Amino acid sequence: MEVLDWTAGALNRVDRAAFFQKFQDEHAVQYFYEPFLEAFDPELRKELGVWYTPPEIVKYMVARVDRVLREELGIADGLASEDVYVLDPCCGTGAYLVEVLRKIKETLDEAHLGALADLTLKKAATERVFGFEILPAPFVVAHLQLGLLLHTLGEPLADERVGVFLTNALTGWAPPDEQAKARLSQLGLHYPEFKAEYDAAAGVKRGKKILVVLGNPPYNGFAGMAVQEERDLSDAYRRAKRAPQPQGQGLNDLYIRFYRMAERQIVEHAHRGVVCFISNYSWLDGLSFTGMRERYLEAFDTIFIDNLHGDRIISEYAPDGRTSETVFAMQGTSVGIKVGTAIATLVVAEGKGDGQVCYRDFEQARADERRKALLASLDAEDLHPYETLQPVLELGLPFKPRAVRSDYLAWPLLPELFPVSYPGIQPCRDDLVVDITHDRLVSRMKQYFDSAVSNEEIAQISPIALKTTDRYDAIVVRQMLVKRGLLCDNFVPYTYRPFDNRWLYWEPETKLLDEKRAEYVPHVTPNNLWMALAQRNRKAFDPPCVALHHASRHLIERGANLFPLLLRTDQSQGSLFGDAESYRENISAIASVYISQIGCAAEELFFHAIASLHAPQYCSENSGALRQDWPRIPLPASGEALRASAALGRRVAALLDPEAPVTGVTARPVRGELAIIAAPAQIVGGGLRAELTWPI
Repeated sequence: MEVLDWTAGALNRVDRAAFFQKFQDEHAVQYFYEPFLEAFDPELRKELGVWYTPPEIVKYMVARVDRVLREELGIADGLASEDVYVLDPCCGTGAYLVEVLRKIKETLDEAHLGALADLTLKKAATERVFGFEILPAPFVVAHLQLGLLLHTLGEPLADERVGVFLTNALTGWAPPDEQAKARLSQLGLHYPEFKAEYDAAAGVKRGKKILVVLGNPPYNGFAGMAVQEERDLSDAYRRAKRAPQPQGQGLNDLYIRFYRMAERQIVEHAHRGVVCFISNYSWLDGLSFTGMRERYLEAFDTIFIDNLHGDRIISEYAPDGRTSETVFAMQGTSVGIKVGTAIATLVVAEGKGDGQVCYRDFEQARADERRKALLASLDAEDLHPYETLQPVLELGLPFKPRAVRSDYLAWPLLPELFPVSYPGIQPCRDDLVVDITHDRLVSRMKQYFDSAVSNEEIAQISPIALKTTDRYDAIVVRQMLVKRGLLCDNFVPYTYRPFDNRWLYWEPETKLLDEKRAEYVPHVTPNNLWMALAQRNRKAFDPPCVALHHASRHLIERGANLFPLLLRTDQSQGSLFGDAESYRENISAIASVYISQIGCAAEELFFHAIASLHAPQYCSENSGALRQDWPRIPLPASGEALRASAALGRRVAALLDPEAPVTGVTARPVRGELAIIAAPAQIVGGGLRAELTWPI
């Protein structure tokens, strides 16, 4: 009670008039909601991806929607039209709804309606401008903000309520089945207020023809929330008709469900309208979203993309070389989110579904500079025009410009030449089973397999070895392996990272190695060579690494594939680590026909691929395509050209192998321009002086 008395005393000392004026004019909610949720329930905030949307972003999006309604849909009054029903499905503290009402008020005032304007605005706030929110705290603040706005305009709420409802925006759009009706009946008996709120929200979901869906959907999913109806939303995007099929886990992000819900309301129910979301920009070109982009090109007439960049995960940079801040960064209150963002305005006007994509970048380094430029573009679009894109089917229909040679798409993909590849080994217990030195690793593994060494002692040596996970019972695994004994022949060289060869204890049983890759290991032999490459890079394209030993899944990028030059035949796979007696080349029928026509060998094609993928001109000319999918390999018309390229590829492969001596680089005579790099030093008067003389 004492704490409550302190709180009451503090509140009683507040100058209410000054406080509410400040609250209203300076967007004080930003200083309340994010810090409040961060302190009250940081895990919930993180899991749901709750972020305060900067007012410039809100103002821009509302203005864009109003303009699109007027110019694209022919609705003269825009948001002020009584036929336009608006929904923010994740309204938070009500920022978008407040701005929508302000835009409506602006239009009404231009019509010189006098006192009728305020009454019309109140009617809009209670009957056709809606918000859904799943968290109680922002739900309450949204009601407060909208109520304050109407009070300030001289039309305070009496017995009415604004159209903000406590509900899950992703469910409840279809009438309930019998089981759901029974649950709702019980809800009404025990919690009549919640049942009334459910019914009010359902009235909007099933009874109103929503024409505008806008907002800032959550960036993350909360595992405890999803029901089947919600999870099914993204299923519409999991298949493509003509584009490459979706890959990866991107469609599991929560914001994708909001896009599908909005698309369904505008395209399938209203048959016209606008969706305007700011979200993670991964869907613009990610491989997970090929079906989504294909569907949107068919469903929407015009797709406007404002790319706001600011990807801190990949350390995105502005054109001037400075780090690109997320547009959500608010000086003094929030560093914002990590992912890059974009505003997508999706328009159905005539229902033709010709899918014209209009794209532009906002690349200022500072978040406040970018937000200022965004607002300025509303009045000076000619200074920041949209570029009309022609999304390329073979690249997955990206909604971003892509640098690519005109003949690039005619070249075969790398897997079309070398069809077999494997993911590398993923120990997940590196501090136990991986080491720089062979002897130290052997010593540590002998301790692990020694029954006289307690689990507590092993936990001191390697904490992660005794940490149980969903797929790894640390105590049970150790008991099983100790009983069986150490496999002394299973200490193998391990290509851990670029230019970083280590040693690995390869354990064929249990989950001591999280992914042991038993299908890959038999093909690792002394006379084989591997090319490590990722299908999609998080940052710029990374040319392939080369491996001669067992290799890590994370040798290059976060989950690369390893393409072998040779494959052991089935008859020779009796021993995991012994030399193989027979091989077959890892080439496709296409590759086989090609090399036979020009009189070359599979090995030369393999090294040609390495040379091509390391060529700076190739990488720069095709940078857009190289981020989308496996690289494509140009095929020289003559055997002479292929052999010349293969010779360069061999030199590159040798340079990528830290154990291979390379004349002029790691073997004498060293090339002059390399002589002072990491040169030995001599002691002069107790100090060190680098040798700066060129070798003769």
